[in-house]
This record gives sequence, C-alpha cells and structure tokens, in this order.
Amino acid sequence: MTLQLVSRTQCFDGAQCQYSHRSSALDCEMRFSIFLPSQAEKDQRFPVLYWLSGLTCTDENFSQKAGAQRMAAELGIVLVIPDTSPRGEAVADADGYDLGKGAGFYVNATQSPWKPHYRMYDYIVEELPALIEANFPVSERRAISGHSMGGHGALTIALKNPARYLSVSAFSPICNPIACPWGEKAFAAYLGENRAAWEEHDATVLLSRATEQLPMLISQGEEDQFLEQQLKPNALEAAAKAAGYPVKIEYHAGYDHSYFFIATFIEQHLRFHADYLLHAG
Repeated sequence: MTLQLVSRTQCFDGAQCQYSHRSSALDCEMRFSIFLPSQAEKDQRFPVLYWLSGLTCTDENFSQKAGAQRMAAELGIVLVIPDTSPRGEAVADADGYDLGKGAGFYVNATQSPWKPHYRMYDYIVEELPALIEANFPVSERRAISGHSMGGHGALTIALKNPARYLSVSAFSPICNPIACPWGEKAFAAYLGENRAAWEEHDATVLLSRATEQLPMLISQGEEDQFLEQQLKPNALEAAAKAAGYPVKIEYHAGYDHSYFFIATFIEQHLRFHADYLLHAG
C-alpha cells in the first residue's frame, strides 16, 4: 500500500506529518496525521497512541489544537491521528453533522447506502495499525484515546480488543450510545434496527460484559453542554462499579466539550499511557 506525503512540519525537534493512502477497508482515499518524535529517526521502535476524533472533525483537529506533541516528544511516543470517516464523492453522506462524513462512529456499517464505505472499525483496528507498523519506526505496543464520538470509539475498540492495547483513555466520551440521540440516530442508520448489534458498540454494555480489564482513564468537564443528554458517563460509572472494573473517571469543574479542555489535560493522559507503553510487563 503506497503512502503519499501530504505535508511535513518540524515540531519539538520531531515531525508532524500528514499522509494519504488508498484504504481497502473503506474503499476510498484516506488521510491520517502522525507525529514522530526526533528519536524516531534513530534505529529504534516506539510505542503508538492512536487518537480518535469526534463529530465533524478530521485528522487535523487534534494535531493543531491539543498541544500533545511537546509531551509526546519528551516521552518518546508516536501519535497517530486518523480521520473520523470515509471521504470522497462516491461516499454516502447525509444532511446534518451527526451522520455521514465526519460521523463514522467507528463501526462497520451493515445497511445501505453506508455499507460499502463506512467500515471505520476495521480501518482503525486492522488496516491502519498494519500500515503504520509497516512504514514507520514503531512497535506493536499500542494505546488508544479519543474525544466525544472518538472517545466512544476508543473505549469500545479497546473493550472489544483488550489484547491489542495496553491502555485506553477518553475525553468526554459518548458512554452509552444506545440510549442517546447521537447514538440512536447513527446506529439505526449504520447498523439497522437490531439493537443487539448496537450493544456491540456501546461502552457501557461492553464494560459490563468484559472478561479482561485494561487501565482506563476518562476526563469529563462538568460544564459540557452535551453531558446529560448525549454523553452519560454516569451509566458507564455504574456499570464499572457493578462489574468491578477499575475505571478512573475524573470530573473537572468549569470545563466544557472543547479542545481547550483537551489541551488542559492532554499531558495527564499522555503520562497515563506512558506508564503502560514505556514499561514492559
């Protein structure tokens, strides 16, 4: 699979890059961003944190707004930031920001007209890591994080694939999508009316059924405008308590849903992941 370099910018003695490639999982051209610390130019392999972005975002929001590169460079962690959904003229879309392009929800669609391209689950879990590990100086030590819809993606993907990741974190995740307007709309479109299929992509349900546990950190702003109706962290917290799953959920007074919140606490999240990515065992 051929990678095309779109841009490269020096950042904290490392390189913030954007690449394009043809995705077989999504059957379209895709872009991703990657931050390579300066040490990555040496003959070493470095762990990777995959970051999944939220509704309306592309691969550029996190790389431009979160300020994560400084700490990633210091720790020696590669950041991989994929797009949120398939793109292109042939890809199905919808009116509104919460379905279609920019709203892939990290699932494999089973319904028309979404099924041919909307296979973000396969792309994130299988295709993109294989591409990264074949072309960049990285190891198979992976962690995953994300925001909002991307927080939903990070939690569900980690819970469904605990052997693939060493840790998982999220900012303001959609914790219980089968019971919120964003999730109900997206899952009905992409997965149809079989609610059992929806449960396979709901962090609260998956956590309640988990047989393996991963280190998990969640940050939630108390002034988040989507907190009560869309995000529902209390549902996840209750499921974790009932299942004995050691989730660390931190609520932060005064913070909202924006990248200002992410930028404030991204260092904490990177250090959290470093505890598992950088230490064998």
